[in-house]
Amino acid sequence: MDISLSAAELAFRDEVREFLDANLTADLRKAGRLMTSVFADFDAAMAWQKILHEKKGWAAPHWPEQFGGTGWTVMQHYIYGEECAKAEAPALLPMGLQMLGPLLCGKGTPEQQAHYLPRMLTGEDFWCQGYSEPGSGSDLASLACRAERDGDHYVINGSKIWTTYAHHANRMFCLVRTNNTGKPQQGITFLLLDMNTPGITVDPIWSFTEEHEQNQVFFEDVRVPAANIVGKENDGWTVAKYLLEFERGGNAYGPRMRVNLEKVKRIAARESSSLGGRLIDDPAFRNKLAALEIDLLAVEFSEHRVMAALTHGQNPGAVSSMLKIRGTELSQKITEAAVEALGWHALPFQKDALDPHRQVSEIVGHEDGVPVMNHYFNTRAASIYGGSNEIQRNIIAKMVLGL
Repeated sequence: MDISLSAAELAFRDEVREFLDANLTADLRKAGRLMTSVFADFDAAMAWQKILHEKKGWAAPHWPEQFGGTGWTVMQHYIYGEECAKAEAPALLPMGLQMLGPLLCGKGTPEQQAHYLPRMLTGEDFWCQGYSEPGSGSDLASLACRAERDGDHYVINGSKIWTTYAHHANRMFCLVRTNNTGKPQQGITFLLLDMNTPGITVDPIWSFTEEHEQNQVFFEDVRVPAANIVGKENDGWTVAKYLLEFERGGNAYGPRMRVNLEKVKRIAARESSSLGGRLIDDPAFRNKLAALEIDLLAVEFSEHRVMAALTHGQNPGAVSSMLKIRGTELSQKITEAAVEALGWHALPFQKDALDPHRQVSEIVGHEDGVPVMNHYFNTRAASIYGGSNEIQRNIIAKMVLGL
């Protein structure tokens, strides 16, 4: 595995940097700095997506070229992600571009591809994910939201929960139960639906930090055309597993964590130690930073191993699960170090300062510290969503240890 950059890759890196410098406005950079989760502010993310799509065709670089992708190499994708992280660009919202889009490229009908993919790139359609239900999270096969066939339609009744940005979405991709016989996985169907369909209600779920990302969605006799199936009736579990390859495998943890760790170092260089002097010169805290740096290097090299496998047409297999575990748990440790470094300055709740669209005349402490506590709380869920780390350990036990 050679991780040095070729002359062509260095030129590509310079092209990305020049584009980011020229097109990331102060407002967009502010939105990126204030991210407290993997999701950026909705308006900022959509504005950045529009710029990327219209000026460079970079909204979905990983898609096949015939559908609007770039044809980049694996290393070019990594370079692009790394430079966006360093520039603190707001993250694009993944439900459509990163998850459903690749699924439709590989499994959708020609009609679905022609209709939905261009609208996804432009942002005309924004998608949310209808998977989890009350009592059906990691055990997704136990879902109970029901769809009954009625002529050329399905009629849906039930609910979905933890539905990110459903209050912004005009579309949803959804798993519904269409058969109760046999194994639970064999009676699930994958549907696409319009969020403006009568019978859909979206109720907000507010975090205790007063952030609104999640929702519960209720369905009461919601009629969805049968043509909106992806795959076949009762074969939605197979479709969903294909999509999860993109949800779980599309994250490069290293670049974002590198930015966050550097932020911890900047904070520690300003804050005082209980022993006197700067916190970053405190031996105990320096040991903690060194341990985080070592763990981060291990994650970065593991990501390069995955890249090498993909470049040679190989499936990284259980390494993706290992990266999910190590990446999310290390993200949690880095946010813990950030809170420790801020000390008392982490305590004030500065809601207005977290809104990238507001101008706040005065904040407590340095602007680096404003999102730290909210980011810490949000990151507690990172080892649960996208396939809990307990499930990932089961995958490793089965695939690697044969248990």
